[in-house]
Amino acid sequence: MLKQLGKRFLAVSSAAGFSVMLIAAVVGSMTGLAAVFFINLIAWIQVEFYHGAGYFLPFAGNFSYIIIPVLGALTVGPLIAYFASEAKGHGVPEVMQAITLQGGRIRPRVAVVKIIASALCIGSGGSAGREGPIVQVGSAMGSTIGQWLGLSEERIKNLVSCGAAAGIAATFNAPLAGVAFATEVLMTELHGRLFANVVIASVSASIISRMFLGDRPAFEVPSYVMRSPWDLFLYLLLGVFAALAGVMFIYMLDFAETVFDKWRFPLALKPAAGALALGLLGLLYVYLPGVALYSPETFHLDMPLMGNIPHIYGAGFLFIEKILQGKVSFLLIFLLIFLKPLATSLTLGSGNSGGVFAPSLFTGAVCGGAFGYLANQLFPGIAGNIGAYALVGMAAVFASAARAPLTAMLIVFEMSNDYSLILPLMVSGIAATAISALLCPESIYTIKLVKRGIHFVKGRDLDIMQGVRVEEVMNEEPIHFNINLPFTNLYAVFQETHFHGFPVVEDNKKLYGMVTLEDMTRVLSGNNRISELKIIDVASANPVTVFPDEPVWAAIQKMSPRDLSRLPVVSREDGVTLVGLISRSDIIRAYEVGIIRKQRETYAAERMALRKVSDTAFVDLLVKATSNAAGKTLAEMQILRRVNVVSVERNGTVIIPRGDTRIQAGDLFTFLCRPEDVDELKKFFS
Repeated sequence: MLKQLGKRFLAVSSAAGFSVMLIAAVVGSMTGLAAVFFINLIAWIQVEFYHGAGYFLPFAGNFSYIIIPVLGALTVGPLIAYFASEAKGHGVPEVMQAITLQGGRIRPRVAVVKIIASALCIGSGGSAGREGPIVQVGSAMGSTIGQWLGLSEERIKNLVSCGAAAGIAATFNAPLAGVAFATEVLMTELHGRLFANVVIASVSASIISRMFLGDRPAFEVPSYVMRSPWDLFLYLLLGVFAALAGVMFIYMLDFAETVFDKWRFPLALKPAAGALALGLLGLLYVYLPGVALYSPETFHLDMPLMGNIPHIYGAGFLFIEKILQGKVSFLLIFLLIFLKPLATSLTLGSGNSGGVFAPSLFTGAVCGGAFGYLANQLFPGIAGNIGAYALVGMAAVFASAARAPLTAMLIVFEMSNDYSLILPLMVSGIAATAISALLCPESIYTIKLVKRGIHFVKGRDLDIMQGVRVEEVMNEEPIHFNINLPFTNLYAVFQETHFHGFPVVEDNKKLYGMVTLEDMTRVLSGNNRISELKIIDVASANPVTVFPDEPVWAAIQKMSPRDLSRLPVVSREDGVTLVGLISRSDIIRAYEVGIIRKQRETYAAERMALRKVSDTAFVDLLVKATSNAAGKTLAEMQILRRVNVVSVERNGTVIIPRGDTRIQAGDLFTFLCRPEDVDELKKFFS
């Protein structure tokens, strides 16, 4: 019913380009409401946990900082493990994966589980941000509405981008940054009406957020200005330090995720293990210099737990504001450069739910603040205010971690409502992005995807190639040579096969290297003792290799810069056993496989959508050798003028039906027709 109404609505309003714009506004408004609910839910959970602990756990004292995060994680773990595993972690990689491989399709339940799980995590003290969950929730809403209305894959992806932009806009009261995030981080191709839809969604979410949460910047920051143009060199140096901090954050989080993923432990309990480690870190934190300490006897007075929550817990926005105002000591913010990423890695790496945007801003603020202290000590006549460096550091570290300098600049600008530092923001952000890209090829969002064999880049061809693995198209029995064979054997095979290269192996098929036609030509032109040579004397050792479970895209990435025409495929177990060979012709075949697979997915989605329409029916019919239809073309079939041929599967391959397609015995046809035509179809084909 919803799909029928949606198609009628789109048919009426598509000429004016109004329909999807209106849907984008609905997605933005719903995401804004979800953000308001989410933010208030976090605050309510935090008060209930930490205020209630003073009454129900007065004997625990500061050990409540261990108990409360663990209790929250024990609730979150089963939610993620049994209802929506996509809600694990910081959410944005899952949105990127849905855009790349799933046509933007996200399960509706993800939105519900993500809000509840993330609110419990952050409210109980988990070191995570609220923007990642809202991005995933908004994307899930956009995807769900697009699927309910039966929209095309392109429009569903666009609504996913609308939801992501709306999530950033609503969470940070930053509509421009929301649009930049959808364009720069999700790398969606936004043009014309598609771009307008994202803008509308972002503005709609921001309006809803301002109505309920107030129209004020996220941080109250004094107006900072540069003292002199020479100050830009210090901001450039800050970009270098921010790049190091961002890369540290990426690798720290990746290491934690790898450790917990490999740990054989119930998935539902892993978040609690991470929360226990976080709690121990939080307990140690309250004893650091400059952090207040309460005794168990005072826990019944003035809610000391609420007033003394470790700064490494939660998103930390209130503490960021103090740093921006220059009210925090150097020693404390220097330690937090390492403690905050560690706390976030323990939280999200163990499978808890939350975002990395806010922790990146937090790390940037303390990194910039610490740099500001040092700059004022070393260059008192040039250096600006400590808070100004903290503000710029926020943008620089996020730009370093996410590889999104434009988003970083805009979000800090909108969150502080201060334009005077736009030049330092640009200098530090670009420097941090460039340096971090040299130190770490992946961002904090894509490093998880790469481990799954997904390379999130623009281009439909590459998207298709990511769905085909090397083992599906490689030559499993390539011609290869033992290193001890005479060189003359090699010469003969080159002459017979006209191939340009072969793998060279040691005993037990352990790969030694590759021997190419160029290697043979070089030897023939400069050596008169050919009969004494062995293949090991000619082959090139330690070649570039690829694993069978990697996507074909990875093979292309390794072959193209080196102008290689083939790669040996080695076992992932030991990295040296030869299991196949992939060449350029195999890659062409992989593209065809990917195209067909994409078509089959599209057909399957359309069939599932149409099966729910009450006045039509799907019929799958197998053509037998005795069928009246065998040997005829589709154009010759009179009955087919009243039905729609959806697909033809022949020998395991789906082919596109055309008028000149000749029907063969063994073909599996799928028809879309009216119920009254079903019996006649069955009678004719049988």
